[in-house]
Amino acid sequence: MIEEGASPVGRVAVACVRAITASDEAAEELFAHALREDLVGWPFERARLRHAWGAWLRRQRRATEARAPLRAAAEAFDALGAVPWSERALRELRASGERIRRKHDARDRLTAQERQIAQLVAEGLTNREIGQRLFVSPRTVSTHLSHIFPKLGITTRGELSRLMTAREGDYII
Repeated sequence: MIEEGASPVGRVAVACVRAITASDEAAEELFAHALREDLVGWPFERARLRHAWGAWLRRQRRATEARAPLRAAAEAFDALGAVPWSERALRELRASGERIRRKHDARDRLTAQERQIAQLVAEGLTNREIGQRLFVSPRTVSTHLSHIFPKLGITTRGELSRLMTAREGDYII
């Protein structure tokens, strides 16, 4: 057993390991105990715990219940800039049956010119109008769009418009 005087992170780490390694009957109570711990000042550890809880629920074939902790974990990891952990949580979320097409930060993968073209598409301009504004050919605009769509995981101008007008921090699920 871990002492009561130990740090919240230490107590949660031990409780989480116990829950992960416990039998299915005991694991749920151990996760519940760990989740009751006050981790306000420890957002990464809280997100890791939620991720472990959600993954355990999914493996117990309780996919619907798993989605809330996995979504919370992914959002927390994103806010902390913990990209590998966020991707891990999103993979678990997808495995639970949640349909995630892209995250808000997908726009960060675009180059400056691609972002400019995407914004103009979102404003409703045609390739020709964009080309005139940026002093490039419509074919160059089309080429940029052919790079933008796969980067963002989309296939239509309408989806691009919706993504570009989404507020920072929004998940589009």
